[in-house]
Amino acid sequence: MGLLRIRRYLAILALVVLAANPSNAHFGMVIPSDTMVMQADNRTIKLTLSFSHPMEMVGMELEKPKVFAVSANGKNKDLLGQLKPTKVMDHAAWTAEYAIKRPGVYMFHMEPQPYWEPAEDCFIVHLTKTVVTAFGDDEGWDAELGLKTEIVPLSKPYGLYAGNVFQGIVKVDGKPLAYADVEVEYYNQDRNIHAPTDYMVTQTVKADGSGVFTYATPISGWWGFAALSTVDYTMEHDGKEKDVEMGAVIWVYFHDWK
Repeated sequence: MGLLRIRRYLAILALVVLAANPSNAHFGMVIPSDTMVMQADNRTIKLTLSFSHPMEMVGMELEKPKVFAVSANGKNKDLLGQLKPTKVMDHAAWTAEYAIKRPGVYMFHMEPQPYWEPAEDCFIVHLTKTVVTAFGDDEGWDAELGLKTEIVPLSKPYGLYAGNVFQGIVKVDGKPLAYADVEVEYYNQDRNIHAPTDYMVTQTVKADGSGVFTYATPISGWWGFAALSTVDYTMEHDGKEKDVEMGAVIWVYFHDWK
């Protein structure tokens, strides 16, 4: 078989594999060691930043992010300099520690470097956030960070039981994104959950005309919600302009009922 025929065969094989496997969602991840810091708890939380297929536990490389920050009590603080390299799912990731010193709702968010995805022929940028509350403060959990795209929670993004409904509104440039597709995946940390078929690795719900989506989680643990849209600019790759898929991602923890 000639070299050209081999290349064609491999290209066709790759397309067949992609078509046979619909579960190829990517998720930026910002996972804190605690979501509700109480008086008796450790007041220093550890945050882990990564990029992966969380249900399948397949990691991808995460370069040092462009932005990592926290917003609390009306102030924003740059945490980029506190990041240290680590490994998540055997791939490059980042970690930081943050001391909670006063009551408040703390919103941590990351903007990664653009990730080139050849299978989708585009760049991927996931603006990822998670929310931590401390010492009984319960105000501001629905605040907007003013990101290019973000999921603004309509359900409190902490203190939830498995089976509770989670709602959010998808926004782009501060405006609701009607009928947005929202991908949902479970962070399968213990690798003990097995999807019956590939179609159930990533679940998708569609927002309504006001950008509001609803999802009820079946089990406890970390759940990621990613609303995807193509932004109004392109980036160059190998001399050609390529689309940029931007994801608004939020990670929410759901607890067992005990």
